[in-house]
Amino acid sequence: MPDAVQEALAPFYLWLKAAHVIAMVAWMAGLFYLPRLFVYHAEQAPAGSALDATFRVMERRLLRAIMNPAMVATWLLGLLLASLGGWWTAGWFHLKLAAVLGLTAFHGWCAFRRRDFAAGRNTRSGRTFRLMNEVPTLLLVVIVAAVVVKPF
Repeated sequence: MPDAVQEALAPFYLWLKAAHVIAMVAWMAGLFYLPRLFVYHAEQAPAGSALDATFRVMERRLLRAIMNPAMVATWLLGLLLASLGGWWTAGWFHLKLAAVLGLTAFHGWCAFRRRDFAAGRNTRSGRTFRLMNEVPTLLLVVIVAAVVVKPF
């Protein structure tokens, strides 16, 4: 990043960090909630029922209005902060980046599952979604530990 840009953004560094954390919290909330909706959808809403239609609306709105924008904001702000902080070579940052890539892959998995429900072709059980609901928690633990402890 050019020095002039870094100097211009330096006074806003803490605000950028706060915005990054806010975006991450919104994204994580969605990553925790959407699989839980899938559990209830799979177990309590037969395809074509009124409850199925309600879950489809809830899942679509959560993904499109909250999760997608929050993920994009988390990524953009995170990359900006990494550039401003010069963290590209730090081991802890590589670990964090790998875990965030994992969250992004999980986000994509959730988006595909939402499409399955929307098309009435879900074949996964509530148990599958319960197990998958643990993935973002594990990745969050890795991310927070990497950022706070900076083990390497």
